[in-house]
Amino acid sequence: MKINSHTKTPTTAQIRCREKLQASIPKSLVWMRGIFGVGIKLAFLLIGTLFILGCGKQLLIDPPFITLKGVSLSFLSSQAGDFSDFFTKAKQAGEIVSWAGDWYELTTFETTTYETAPFVIADLAATYNYIPLIETQCFNQATGQLLRPLNDANNQLYMDSAAAFAKFYQPKYLAFGIEVNILSEKSSAEFESFVRLFDRLYDSIKDTSPATQIFTIFQLEKMKGLNGGLFGGSNDASQNQWALLDRFPKADIVAFTSYPDLIYKSPSDIPVDYFSSIRDHTTKPIAFTELGWHSAAEPLSWESSESDQAEFIKTFFTLAKEIKPEFAIWPYLYDPDTTTIFKSMGLYRRSDGLARPAWKEWLAN
Repeated sequence: MKINSHTKTPTTAQIRCREKLQASIPKSLVWMRGIFGVGIKLAFLLIGTLFILGCGKQLLIDPPFITLKGVSLSFLSSQAGDFSDFFTKAKQAGEIVSWAGDWYELTTFETTTYETAPFVIADLAATYNYIPLIETQCFNQATGQLLRPLNDANNQLYMDSAAAFAKFYQPKYLAFGIEVNILSEKSSAEFESFVRLFDRLYDSIKDTSPATQIFTIFQLEKMKGLNGGLFGGSNDASQNQWALLDRFPKADIVAFTSYPDLIYKSPSDIPVDYFSSIRDHTTKPIAFTELGWHSAAEPLSWESSESDQAEFIKTFFTLAKEIKPEFAIWPYLYDPDTTTIFKSMGLYRRSDGLARPAWKEWLAN
């Protein structure tokens, strides 16, 4: 028997659909086959084909949503071996490597050298196969002081350097301003200057790199009006700052830093709607450029542990699942060299270079 190689064998689902169609034909119509002959057969064949195609469409299943993950640039040391080791582990940690720093570092694009961190991160992306995320800052988050005045000259320098960087690298993501709600707390006038700068900057970058997703970054705990715990104030939801989101209507993503351990002593204390409630304030994609929990038995009365740190990661991915974050970045692969609570936030210990339980939990989610 000669088989037409172009004939497709119907799937089980299509056969079932055809059987359902045949069963649905009233018996009173059976006698019509003899009268209408081939015509009625062709008609039913056409209807059956359309029905089966419709059933085929029902079988299509959208792929599951995947939150991109990553870590911020954080070497164990400046040794060459630790440099390559970071990128090897960063690839295991996810798809993104981020850098956050002074906006002025982008201005070296106008010179003959590109040795500052944002250019290194962008240049090495193809070599180590990751998505670079560049976050630039124009003020000191601790004091709220501008790194340099947002006057016409500096604003133009910021805009020109950012646009040139975007045009050359065509990055997937670019962020301008980190925890900008803190700037709003310190100086409403300087915050308004930044809002105007961002608005102009957005259009300038989109002209030459239209696919780049441009956004600014907010501090989540303060957005919620949570100023208690290690912040030293009180938690008051009526002091929330959600209205600031409306000041950046062009932003492609609503991004946050979040350190719930500054407010809560245990991951189990985090409200179940802690992350999902963000959706009450925006319909845009949501992302986390920094997400952390300390692992040390300090400070006094605010002790944590490595198991608590791992539990927080599990808790985050469970509670944030509903909002489908665009991406989530852990700020430290290795413990940073600092005296603050952040010194034990690494997924790896600096003391012996060994992975914490949090590393395994991060890879599992």
